[in-house]
Amino acid sequence: MKKIVLVLLIASLSLFAATESELERAYAKEFAYLKAQKNMLTKRLSELKSSQSKNITIAKKDLSVLQNKVLKRNAQSEKLEDELFRTHQNAQVISDDTSLLENVAMQSAATLKPYGVDVQVDPNAYQSSLETIFTQANALIKKLSSVRVQKGSFYVKDGSEIDAQIVKVGNIASYAISDSASGALVPAGAGKFKLWNAPEAGETAVALSAGTQANSIHMFIYENANKEIADATEKTVIDVINSGGIIGWVIMALGAVAILLVILRVFFLLGASKSTGVLAKQALEKLLTGGKDEALAFMKAKKGSTARVIKSTIRNLDREREHIEDIVSEAILHESGRLDRFGSVILVVAAVAPLLGLLGTVTGMIATFDIITEFGTGDPKLLSGGISIALVTTELGLIVAIPVLMLGNLLGGWAERIKDSMEHSALHIINEYNKQY
Repeated sequence: MKKIVLVLLIASLSLFAATESELERAYAKEFAYLKAQKNMLTKRLSELKSSQSKNITIAKKDLSVLQNKVLKRNAQSEKLEDELFRTHQNAQVISDDTSLLENVAMQSAATLKPYGVDVQVDPNAYQSSLETIFTQANALIKKLSSVRVQKGSFYVKDGSEIDAQIVKVGNIASYAISDSASGALVPAGAGKFKLWNAPEAGETAVALSAGTQANSIHMFIYENANKEIADATEKTVIDVINSGGIIGWVIMALGAVAILLVILRVFFLLGASKSTGVLAKQALEKLLTGGKDEALAFMKAKKGSTARVIKSTIRNLDREREHIEDIVSEAILHESGRLDRFGSVILVVAAVAPLLGLLGTVTGMIATFDIITEFGTGDPKLLSGGISIALVTTELGLIVAIPVLMLGNLLGGWAERIKDSMEHSALHIINEYNKQY
Protein backbone atom coordinates (compact mmCIF):
# COMPACT_ATOMS: atom_id res chain seq x y z
CA MET A 1 0.00 0.00 0.00
CA LYS A 2 2.76 2.32 0.87
CA LYS A 3 4.47 1.49 -2.41
CA ILE A 4 1.33 2.31 -4.33
CA VAL A 5 0.96 5.68 -2.57
CA LEU A 6 4.58 6.44 -3.18
CA VAL A 7 4.22 5.64 -6.88
CA LEU A 8 1.16 7.88 -7.16
CA LEU A 9 2.96 10.67 -5.39
CA ILE A 10 5.93 10.44 -7.72
CA ALA A 11 3.60 10.39 -10.75
CA SER A 12 1.78 13.47 -9.51
CA LEU A 13 4.97 15.39 -8.95
CA SER A 14 6.19 14.60 -12.41
CA LEU A 15 2.86 15.58 -13.88
CA PHE A 16 2.85 18.93 -12.07
CA ALA A 17 6.38 19.63 -13.15
CA ALA A 18 5.45 19.04 -16.79
CA THR A 19 2.34 21.26 -16.49
CA GLU A 20 4.21 24.17 -14.92
CA SER A 21 6.69 24.16 -17.76
CA GLU A 22 3.95 24.32 -20.34
CA LEU A 23 2.23 27.13 -18.43
CA GLU A 24 5.40 29.16 -18.40
CA ARG A 25 5.79 28.72 -22.14
CA ALA A 26 2.14 29.73 -22.66
CA TYR A 27 2.52 32.81 -20.44
CA ALA A 28 5.69 33.80 -22.22
CA LYS A 29 4.00 33.51 -25.59
CA GLU A 30 0.98 35.55 -24.38
CA PHE A 31 3.25 38.18 -22.83
CA ALA A 32 5.12 38.54 -26.09
CA TYR A 33 1.86 38.96 -27.98
CA LEU A 34 0.58 41.55 -25.50
CA LYS A 35 3.81 43.45 -25.63
CA ALA A 36 3.60 43.55 -29.40
CA GLN A 37 0.02 44.82 -29.13
CA LYS A 38 1.14 47.46 -26.65
CA ASN A 39 3.87 48.71 -28.92
CA MET A 40 1.47 48.82 -31.81
CA LEU A 41 -1.15 50.70 -29.76
CA THR A 42 1.47 53.12 -28.42
CA LYS A 43 2.57 53.90 -31.93
CA ARG A 44 -1.04 54.28 -33.05
CA LEU A 45 -1.77 56.61 -30.12
CA SER A 46 1.25 58.71 -30.96
CA GLU A 47 0.12 58.95 -34.55
CA LEU A 48 -3.42 59.89 -33.45
CA LYS A 49 -2.11 62.58 -31.08
CA SER A 50 -0.01 64.06 -33.80
CA SER A 51 -2.89 63.98 -36.27
CA GLN A 52 -5.30 65.42 -33.67
CA SER A 53 -2.89 68.19 -32.80
CA LYS A 54 -2.65 69.16 -36.46
CA ASN A 55 -6.44 69.05 -36.81
CA ILE A 56 -6.91 71.22 -33.69
CA THR A 57 -4.42 73.77 -35.00
CA ILE A 58 -6.21 73.89 -38.33
CA ALA A 59 -9.60 74.10 -36.57
CA LYS A 60 -8.37 77.00 -34.39
CA LYS A 61 -7.21 78.85 -37.45
CA ASP A 62 -10.57 78.21 -39.15
CA LEU A 63 -12.43 79.28 -35.97
CA SER A 64 -10.43 82.50 -35.75
CA VAL A 65 -11.25 83.27 -39.37
CA LEU A 66 -14.92 82.52 -38.77
CA GLN A 67 -14.96 84.68 -35.62
CA ASN A 68 -13.51 87.61 -37.54
CA LYS A 69 -16.13 87.10 -40.22
CA VAL A 70 -18.90 86.97 -37.56
CA LEU A 71 -17.63 90.19 -35.95
CA LYS A 72 -17.58 91.90 -39.32
CA ARG A 73 -21.08 90.64 -40.08
CA ASN A 74 -22.29 91.84 -36.63
CA ALA A 75 -20.75 95.27 -37.21
CA GLN A 76 -22.39 95.46 -40.62
CA SER A 77 -25.71 94.29 -39.11
CA GLU A 78 -25.58 97.00 -36.38
CA LYS A 79 -24.73 99.61 -38.98
CA LEU A 80 -27.62 98.49 -41.13
CA GLU A 81 -29.94 98.51 -38.09
CA ASP A 82 -28.86 102.09 -37.27
CA GLU A 83 -29.46 103.14 -40.84
CA LEU A 84 -32.83 101.40 -40.82
CA PHE A 85 -33.76 103.14 -37.54
CA ARG A 86 -32.78 106.53 -38.95
CA THR A 87 -34.73 105.74 -42.08
CA HIS A 88 -37.80 104.90 -39.96
CA GLN A 89 -37.33 108.12 -38.01
CA ASN A 90 -37.04 110.16 -41.16
CA ALA A 91 -40.11 108.45 -42.55
CA GLN A 92 -42.02 109.20 -39.33
CA VAL A 93 -40.90 112.83 -39.39
CA ILE A 94 -41.93 113.12 -43.01
CA SER A 95 -45.29 111.52 -42.18
CA ASP A 96 -45.80 113.86 -39.23
CA ASP A 97 -44.82 116.88 -41.29
CA THR A 98 -47.16 115.76 -44.02
CA SER A 99 -50.01 115.34 -41.53
CA LEU A 100 -49.21 118.73 -40.00
CA LEU A 101 -49.20 120.39 -43.41
CA GLU A 102 -52.45 118.65 -44.26
CA ASN A 103 -54.09 119.78 -41.00
CA VAL A 104 -52.81 123.34 -41.39
CA ALA A 105 -54.03 123.48 -44.97
CA MET A 106 -57.45 122.02 -44.14
CA GLN A 107 -57.94 124.24 -41.07
CA SER A 108 -56.83 127.31 -42.98
CA ALA A 109 -59.21 126.53 -45.82
CA ALA A 110 -62.06 125.95 -43.34
CA THR A 111 -61.24 129.23 -41.54
CA LEU A 112 -61.19 131.25 -44.74
CA LYS A 113 -64.37 129.72 -46.18
CA PRO A 114 -66.86 131.72 -43.99
CA TYR A 115 -65.28 134.91 -45.38
CA GLY A 116 -65.98 133.87 -48.98
CA VAL A 117 -62.47 132.60 -49.71
CA ASP A 118 -62.62 129.09 -51.16
CA VAL A 119 -59.20 127.40 -51.35
CA GLN A 120 -58.86 123.90 -52.82
CA VAL A 121 -56.15 121.89 -51.07
CA ASP A 122 -54.16 119.58 -53.38
CA PRO A 123 -52.80 116.58 -51.38
CA ASN A 124 -50.00 116.19 -53.92
CA ALA A 125 -48.89 119.82 -53.83
CA TYR A 126 -49.14 121.22 -50.32
CA GLN A 127 -46.56 123.91 -51.01
CA SER A 128 -48.59 125.60 -53.71
CA SER A 129 -51.76 125.21 -51.63
CA LEU A 130 -50.12 126.87 -48.63
CA GLU A 131 -48.79 129.68 -50.78
CA THR A 132 -52.33 130.30 -52.04
CA ILE A 133 -53.68 130.17 -48.48
CA PHE A 134 -51.07 132.65 -47.21
CA THR A 135 -51.78 135.02 -50.09
CA GLN A 136 -55.54 134.88 -49.56
CA ALA A 137 -55.20 135.17 -45.77
CA ASN A 138 -52.91 138.19 -46.05
CA ALA A 139 -55.40 139.92 -48.38
CA LEU A 140 -58.25 139.06 -45.99
CA ILE A 141 -56.33 140.40 -42.97
CA LYS A 142 -55.73 143.68 -44.76
CA LYS A 143 -59.39 143.87 -45.64
CA LEU A 144 -60.64 143.02 -42.14
CA SER A 145 -58.20 145.37 -40.41
CA SER A 146 -59.56 148.39 -42.25
CA VAL A 147 -62.62 150.56 -41.60
CA ARG A 148 -65.16 149.83 -44.32
CA VAL A 149 -68.76 150.87 -45.02
CA GLN A 150 -71.27 148.46 -46.49
CA LYS A 151 -75.00 147.95 -46.80
CA GLY A 152 -76.69 145.86 -44.15
CA SER A 153 -79.39 145.68 -41.51
CA PHE A 154 -79.72 145.55 -37.72
CA TYR A 155 -82.39 144.99 -35.06
CA VAL A 156 -83.72 147.60 -32.66
CA LYS A 157 -85.26 147.09 -29.23
CA ASP A 158 -88.80 146.42 -30.50
CA GLY A 159 -87.44 143.55 -32.66
CA SER A 160 -87.87 145.25 -36.03
CA GLU A 161 -85.10 145.06 -38.61
CA ILE A 162 -83.81 148.30 -40.15
CA ASP A 163 -81.73 148.69 -43.29
CA ALA A 164 -78.73 150.95 -42.77
CA GLN A 165 -75.13 151.62 -43.58
CA ILE A 166 -72.92 149.30 -41.53
CA VAL A 167 -69.48 150.59 -40.57
CA LYS A 168 -67.11 147.68 -39.90
CA VAL A 169 -64.02 148.31 -37.77
CA GLY A 170 -61.90 145.32 -38.68
CA ASN A 171 -63.66 142.22 -37.45
CA ILE A 172 -64.13 143.31 -33.84
CA ALA A 173 -66.68 146.15 -33.89
CA SER A 174 -69.58 147.40 -35.96
CA TYR A 175 -71.66 150.58 -36.19
CA ALA A 176 -74.97 151.37 -37.88
CA ILE A 177 -76.06 154.66 -39.45
CA SER A 178 -79.71 155.18 -40.39
CA ASP A 179 -82.35 157.90 -40.28
CA SER A 180 -84.15 156.33 -37.33
CA ALA A 181 -81.25 155.10 -35.19
CA SER A 182 -77.46 155.12 -35.19
CA GLY A 183 -74.88 153.70 -32.87
CA ALA A 184 -72.73 150.72 -32.05
CA LEU A 185 -73.91 147.20 -32.78
CA VAL A 186 -73.61 143.99 -30.76
CA PRO A 187 -74.00 140.40 -32.03
CA ALA A 188 -77.58 139.08 -31.98
CA GLY A 189 -76.67 135.54 -33.08
CA ALA A 190 -76.45 133.84 -36.49
CA GLY A 191 -74.34 136.70 -37.86
CA LYS A 192 -77.04 139.31 -37.13
CA PHE A 193 -76.55 142.49 -35.10
CA LYS A 194 -78.66 144.63 -32.79
CA LEU A 195 -78.30 148.21 -31.57
CA TRP A 196 -76.25 148.68 -28.41
CA ASN A 197 -77.76 150.82 -25.67
CA ALA A 198 -75.23 153.65 -25.99
CA PRO A 199 -76.58 156.78 -27.78
CA GLU A 200 -73.20 158.51 -27.66
CA ALA A 201 -71.80 155.83 -30.00
CA GLY A 202 -73.75 157.43 -32.88
CA GLU A 203 -71.21 160.26 -33.12
CA THR A 204 -68.42 157.70 -33.37
CA ALA A 205 -70.29 155.89 -36.17
CA VAL A 206 -70.77 159.10 -38.18
CA ALA A 207 -67.12 160.09 -37.72
CA LEU A 208 -65.82 156.69 -38.79
CA SER A 209 -68.07 156.58 -41.88
CA ALA A 210 -66.87 160.04 -42.89
CA GLY A 211 -63.24 159.14 -42.29
CA THR A 212 -62.78 161.87 -39.67
CA GLN A 213 -61.34 161.61 -36.18
CA ALA A 214 -63.83 161.66 -33.31
CA ASN A 215 -63.09 163.30 -29.96
CA SER A 216 -63.81 160.03 -28.18
CA ILE A 217 -64.52 156.54 -29.50
CA HIS A 218 -67.36 154.52 -27.99
CA MET A 219 -66.87 150.95 -29.13
CA PHE A 220 -68.30 147.55 -28.25
CA ILE A 221 -65.66 144.92 -29.04
CA TYR A 222 -66.96 141.41 -29.72
CA GLU A 223 -65.11 138.16 -30.35
CA ASN A 224 -67.63 136.15 -32.34
CA ALA A 225 -70.41 137.67 -34.43
CA ASN A 226 -72.39 134.40 -34.34
CA LYS A 227 -72.75 134.34 -30.55
CA GLU A 228 -75.51 136.52 -29.13
CA ILE A 229 -74.64 139.14 -26.54
CA ALA A 230 -77.40 139.47 -23.97
CA ASP A 231 -78.51 142.96 -22.99
CA ALA A 232 -77.16 144.10 -19.66
CA THR A 233 -80.01 144.35 -17.16
CA GLU A 234 -79.85 146.08 -13.84
CA LYS A 235 -80.52 143.68 -10.99
CA THR A 236 -82.96 144.71 -8.29
CA VAL A 237 -82.85 143.59 -4.68
CA ILE A 238 -85.57 141.03 -5.43
CA ASP A 239 -83.50 139.62 -8.31
CA VAL A 240 -80.48 139.25 -6.04
CA ILE A 241 -82.54 137.45 -3.39
CA ASN A 242 -84.14 135.23 -6.03
CA SER A 243 -80.69 134.20 -7.26
CA GLY A 244 -80.00 132.93 -3.74
CA GLY A 245 -82.94 130.51 -3.92
CA ILE A 246 -85.06 129.44 -0.96
CA ILE A 247 -82.18 129.82 1.48
CA GLY A 248 -81.77 133.45 0.42
CA TRP A 249 -85.42 134.20 1.21
CA VAL A 250 -85.12 132.37 4.56
CA ILE A 251 -82.12 134.54 5.47
CA MET A 252 -83.95 137.73 4.50
CA ALA A 253 -87.04 136.64 6.49
CA LEU A 254 -84.88 136.08 9.57
CA GLY A 255 -83.26 139.46 8.96
CA ALA A 256 -86.68 141.15 8.77
CA VAL A 257 -87.75 139.46 12.01
CA ALA A 258 -84.51 140.52 13.69
CA ILE A 259 -84.93 144.16 12.55
CA LEU A 260 -88.53 144.17 13.82
CA LEU A 261 -87.38 142.85 17.21
CA VAL A 262 -84.61 145.44 17.30
CA ILE A 263 -87.11 148.22 16.68
CA LEU A 264 -89.46 146.93 19.40
CA ARG A 265 -86.60 146.60 21.85
CA VAL A 266 -85.43 150.13 21.05
CA PHE A 267 -88.89 151.44 21.99
CA PHE A 268 -88.90 149.41 25.23
CA LEU A 269 -85.45 150.60 26.27
CA LEU A 270 -86.12 154.16 25.15
CA GLY A 271 -89.15 154.38 27.42
CA ALA A 272 -87.29 152.81 30.31
CA SER A 273 -84.27 155.08 30.01
CA LYS A 274 -86.35 158.25 29.79
CA SER A 275 -88.43 157.50 32.88
CA THR A 276 -85.60 156.39 35.16
CA GLY A 277 -84.13 159.76 36.12
CA VAL A 278 -87.47 161.64 36.12
CA LEU A 279 -89.33 159.09 38.26
CA ALA A 280 -86.47 158.79 40.72
CA LYS A 281 -86.34 162.59 41.17
CA GLN A 282 -90.12 162.93 41.58
CA ALA A 283 -90.36 159.98 43.96
CA LEU A 284 -87.52 161.39 46.10
CA GLU A 285 -89.26 164.79 46.35
CA LYS A 286 -92.56 163.18 47.42
CA LEU A 287 -90.69 160.97 49.88
CA LEU A 288 -88.80 163.82 51.51
CA THR A 289 -91.80 166.17 51.68
CA GLY A 290 -94.76 163.87 52.32
CA GLY A 291 -93.26 160.61 53.56
CA LYS A 292 -93.55 157.03 52.36
CA ASP A 293 -97.32 156.98 52.01
CA GLU A 294 -97.43 160.00 49.75
CA ALA A 295 -94.51 158.69 47.68
CA LEU A 296 -96.17 155.28 47.28
CA ALA A 297 -99.46 156.94 46.37
CA PHE A 298 -97.60 158.97 43.74
CA MET A 299 -95.84 155.89 42.32
CA LYS A 300 -98.98 153.77 42.32
CA ALA A 301 -100.16 155.25 39.04
CA LYS A 302 -96.76 154.87 37.40
CA LYS A 303 -95.91 151.84 35.27
CA GLY A 304 -92.73 150.36 33.97
CA SER A 305 -89.61 148.65 35.25
CA THR A 306 -88.18 151.77 36.91
CA ALA A 307 -91.48 152.48 38.71
CA ARG A 308 -91.64 148.92 40.08
CA VAL A 309 -88.05 149.03 41.35
CA ILE A 310 -88.60 152.44 43.05
CA LYS A 311 -91.91 151.31 44.64
CA SER A 312 -90.18 148.21 46.00
CA THR A 313 -87.39 150.42 47.37
CA ILE A 314 -89.75 152.93 49.06
CA ARG A 315 -91.92 150.16 50.50
CA ASN A 316 -88.94 148.65 52.34
CA LEU A 317 -87.11 151.83 53.49
CA ASP A 318 -87.67 151.02 57.17
CA ARG A 319 -85.74 147.75 56.95
CA GLU A 320 -82.01 147.28 57.47
CA ARG A 321 -79.77 148.63 54.71
CA GLU A 322 -78.37 145.25 53.69
CA HIS A 323 -81.88 143.87 53.48
CA ILE A 324 -83.01 146.84 51.41
CA GLU A 325 -80.08 146.43 48.99
CA ASP A 326 -80.93 142.76 48.57
CA ILE A 327 -84.55 143.70 47.83
CA VAL A 328 -83.39 146.28 45.26
CA SER A 329 -81.10 143.72 43.60
CA GLU A 330 -83.93 141.18 43.52
CA ALA A 331 -86.31 143.74 41.98
CA ILE A 332 -83.76 144.71 39.31
CA LEU A 333 -83.10 141.05 38.62
CA HIS A 334 -86.82 140.51 38.25
CA GLU A 335 -87.00 143.37 35.75
CA SER A 336 -83.99 142.08 33.76
CA GLY A 337 -86.27 139.68 31.89
CA ARG A 338 -88.33 142.59 30.55
CA LEU A 339 -85.30 144.76 29.76
CA ASP A 340 -83.55 141.87 27.98
CA ARG A 341 -86.67 141.02 26.00
CA PHE A 342 -85.89 139.79 22.43
CA GLY A 343 -82.13 140.21 23.05
CA SER A 344 -81.31 136.51 22.88
CA VAL A 345 -83.49 136.04 19.78
CA ILE A 346 -81.67 138.88 18.00
CA LEU A 347 -78.27 137.36 18.79
CA VAL A 348 -79.46 133.91 17.68
CA VAL A 349 -80.50 135.37 14.31
CA ALA A 350 -77.08 137.04 14.03
CA ALA A 351 -75.40 133.65 14.62
CA VAL A 352 -77.71 131.60 12.38
CA ALA A 353 -77.66 133.93 9.34
CA PRO A 354 -74.01 133.26 8.30
CA LEU A 355 -74.54 129.53 8.92
CA LEU A 356 -77.49 129.59 6.53
CA GLY A 357 -75.25 131.46 4.08
CA LEU A 358 -72.69 128.69 4.39
CA LEU A 359 -75.43 126.11 3.85
CA GLY A 360 -76.42 127.95 0.67
CA THR A 361 -72.79 127.96 -0.45
CA VAL A 362 -72.49 124.20 0.01
CA THR A 363 -75.85 123.63 -1.71
CA GLY A 364 -74.85 125.82 -4.65
CA MET A 365 -71.50 124.08 -5.07
CA ILE A 366 -73.19 120.67 -5.01
CA ALA A 367 -75.63 121.85 -7.69
CA THR A 368 -72.73 123.22 -9.76
CA PHE A 369 -70.79 119.94 -9.60
CA ASP A 370 -73.93 117.98 -10.51
CA ILE A 371 -74.31 120.14 -13.62
CA ILE A 372 -70.61 119.70 -14.46
CA THR A 373 -70.98 115.94 -14.10
CA GLU A 374 -74.00 115.87 -16.41
CA PHE A 375 -73.20 118.54 -19.01
CA GLY A 376 -69.49 119.34 -18.57
CA THR A 377 -68.02 122.83 -18.47
CA GLY A 378 -68.69 123.86 -22.06
CA ASP A 379 -71.46 126.37 -21.30
CA PRO A 380 -70.80 128.72 -18.35
CA LYS A 381 -74.48 129.75 -18.27
CA LEU A 382 -75.41 126.30 -16.99
CA LEU A 383 -73.15 126.83 -13.99
CA SER A 384 -74.43 130.32 -13.13
CA GLY A 385 -77.41 129.08 -11.09
CA GLY A 386 -75.37 127.03 -8.63
CA ILE A 387 -72.67 129.70 -8.40
CA SER A 388 -75.31 132.38 -7.68
CA ILE A 389 -76.70 130.31 -4.81
CA ALA A 390 -73.19 129.67 -3.51
CA LEU A 391 -72.15 133.34 -3.50
CA VAL A 392 -75.40 135.24 -2.93
CA THR A 393 -76.47 133.25 0.14
CA THR A 394 -73.13 133.92 1.80
CA GLU A 395 -73.47 137.60 0.95
CA LEU A 396 -77.03 137.77 2.30
CA GLY A 397 -76.03 135.91 5.46
CA LEU A 398 -73.26 138.41 6.18
CA ILE A 399 -75.49 141.38 5.29
CA VAL A 400 -78.02 140.20 7.88
CA ALA A 401 -75.56 138.97 10.52
CA ILE A 402 -73.23 141.99 10.74
CA PRO A 403 -75.79 144.76 11.52
CA VAL A 404 -78.00 142.48 13.64
CA LEU A 405 -75.02 141.38 15.74
CA MET A 406 -73.86 144.96 16.18
CA LEU A 407 -77.34 146.24 17.09
CA GLY A 408 -77.94 143.30 19.42
CA ASN A 409 -74.75 144.01 21.35
CA LEU A 410 -75.47 147.76 21.47
CA LEU A 411 -78.97 147.15 22.81
CA GLY A 412 -77.58 144.69 25.34
CA GLY A 413 -75.17 147.33 26.60
CA TRP A 414 -77.99 149.88 26.70
CA ALA A 415 -80.09 147.52 28.85
CA GLU A 416 -77.18 147.03 31.25
CA ARG A 417 -76.79 150.82 31.60
CA ILE A 418 -80.51 151.15 32.40
CA LYS A 419 -80.16 148.50 35.11
CA ASP A 420 -77.19 150.35 36.54
CA SER A 421 -79.19 153.61 36.43
CA MET A 422 -82.13 151.97 38.27
CA GLU A 423 -79.79 150.59 40.92
CA HIS A 424 -78.10 153.97 41.28
CA SER A 425 -81.49 155.75 41.63
CA ALA A 426 -82.71 153.26 44.22
CA LEU A 427 -79.53 153.59 46.29
CA HIS A 428 -79.74 157.41 46.01
CA ILE A 429 -83.29 157.33 47.39
CA ILE A 430 -82.15 155.07 50.27
CA ASN A 431 -79.22 157.36 51.10
CA GLU A 432 -81.28 160.56 51.02
CA TYR A 433 -84.03 158.98 53.11
CA ASN A 434 -81.52 157.78 55.75
CA LYS A 435 -79.97 161.24 55.97
CA GLN A 436 -83.33 162.83 56.84
CA TYR A 437 -84.78 160.08 58.99
